[in-house]
Amino acid sequence: MEYRGVVLDVDGTVVRGDEAIPGALDGLAAIEAAGLDRLFVSNNPTKKPLAYEERLRGAGIDATADEIVTSGTTTTSYVAEQHPGAKTFCIGEEGLRDQLREAGLELVSASDDPDVVVVSIDREFHYDDLRDAYVALRDGATFYGTDPDIVIPAADGDIPGSGAIIHAVSGVAGRDPDAILGKPSPVARGIVLDRLGLEPEEVLVVGDRLDTDIALGTTAGMGTAVVRTGVTDDATLAASDYEPDYVLDSLGDIESILSG
Repeated sequence: MEYRGVVLDVDGTVVRGDEAIPGALDGLAAIEAAGLDRLFVSNNPTKKPLAYEERLRGAGIDATADEIVTSGTTTTSYVAEQHPGAKTFCIGEEGLRDQLREAGLELVSASDDPDVVVVSIDREFHYDDLRDAYVALRDGATFYGTDPDIVIPAADGDIPGSGAIIHAVSGVAGRDPDAILGKPSPVARGIVLDRLGLEPEEVLVVGDRLDTDIALGTTAGMGTAVVRTGVTDDATLAASDYEPDYVLDSLGDIESILSG
């Protein structure tokens, strides 16, 4: 298959912390040489696309904000469309909260009878936040999670992600989220394909997670490649319901796909 576009996961695929992963710059150069349109798609909702641009440029990657989609992007877009101006209680970091505000949503406390509850990674998550989420949800507010990632790659090793906090809130509220809006959700798929302006079969998804990156591609009919530079190893591959089209040691090996 001759691909015309590529969707690239960020953490664990292109960078770890603020450093480019070995092979990533070579892989990006091969993508550019092949003339593919690209989109960086991350399940990290803590930063706005402009902040991601700065982070990637700091790692030697010439990226622009309009090439970047995060689970904060998909969540904000969906909530603002489905609940315009809604009173919203958010567990999340300032980058996500800023996006929600900028989309016209009113951020309120749990005691203000919110219409919507958005839960995400928050590295200052506290028992009081769990209590407040319970209060906000007990009267039937709509419940959204930004992304399902239980753990995420960081510079010093994997750390708890949004999924861990969503599970905690879900447990105390006694209900699952009404939707989780990052990869591999239909919302994320729609935004990605709309941004690229391509048919699914023209797109290759490259990432380190089977249950998000590879699931995003396989459920939409895109090509898929998993890299071994993040959370996936041979045991994870063997146990997964999602089978990638290609397995790469790193993004640096993508030329083997593009020239095949």
